[in-house]
Amino acid sequence: MIKADALTKRYGPKTAVEGLTFTVRPGIVTGFLGPNGAGKSTTMRMILGLDHPTSGTVTVNGRRYADHPAPLHEVGALLEAKAVHTGRSAYNHLLSMAATTGIRARRVREVIEMVGLDEVARKRVGGFSLGMGQRLGLATALLGDPATLVLDEPVNGLDPEGVLWIRTLLKSLAAEGRTVFLSSHLMSEMALTAEHLIVVGRGRLIADTSVADFIHNAAPNQVRVRTPDADRLRALLFGPEVRVTGRERDVLEVTGVSSDDIGRLASAHGITLFELVPQQASLEEAFMESTRDAVEYRVAEGAPGPARTAAAARHRDGEVA
Repeated sequence: MIKADALTKRYGPKTAVEGLTFTVRPGIVTGFLGPNGAGKSTTMRMILGLDHPTSGTVTVNGRRYADHPAPLHEVGALLEAKAVHTGRSAYNHLLSMAATTGIRARRVREVIEMVGLDEVARKRVGGFSLGMGQRLGLATALLGDPATLVLDEPVNGLDPEGVLWIRTLLKSLAAEGRTVFLSSHLMSEMALTAEHLIVVGRGRLIADTSVADFIHNAAPNQVRVRTPDADRLRALLFGPEVRVTGRERDVLEVTGVSSDDIGRLASAHGITLFELVPQQASLEEAFMESTRDAVEYRVAEGAPGPARTAAAARHRDGEVA
């Protein structure tokens, strides 16, 4: 279990994390979300004792990370997969870590096989691809068979097979009763992997809730209605929380009314429906809505895209488009 209490970190005049209080519980995968600059990496570094809080506390399994006599057996971490001596082989990297923490060489072979690095275990890490480096980082995190995992962007660089593999692995580890704390910018993958979410913005807590409740509260579901009597149905769908839009003449997108209620209303007024489809909002839509006011780095409206940028460069160089 990871427990943060009023966790705050300041770097000079800048506050990176402010008053964060949350608990990451064992038995489920907990996702950690936030825009760039939200304080996610700083929070993870404080969990692992790499940064010291300005105020507040954070503990893992009841103790500060630095107070655990055998921290690798308590917490497995992946913050930067490339933080490895590039001249060493994957096997020797893991073996050296095992030797300094009382872990048997047999466990090194086990985690190498677990993450699928058997064929390249004796090769130098400097020649590894991004995906191979991620697998080695995961092997390092799993080396001590820890009760808690703290992982920052673990699927970065993995192919679809690798993404599916790590999703299955993390769920199975949580099912064993371990604490799994996972940060990622891939919303679609987070929606498939995590059960609970901790969302931060500008260093502050935005949400601490289940994935389902987060989506429901941040981005209400819509209902797609296709009917030849769209104008008449639109006039009947009124209420303080009802919103009706639609770009096509015979299609309405309705928020604030359930599909059952729309069906009953249409039936009562003799309105024919060709289509009545509930559309659940995505985690990405919910995240964008809930963090709208917490984005630190925002693209300016009307900023040039790649094509306009290239054209501008040609103009500067005297080329004719």
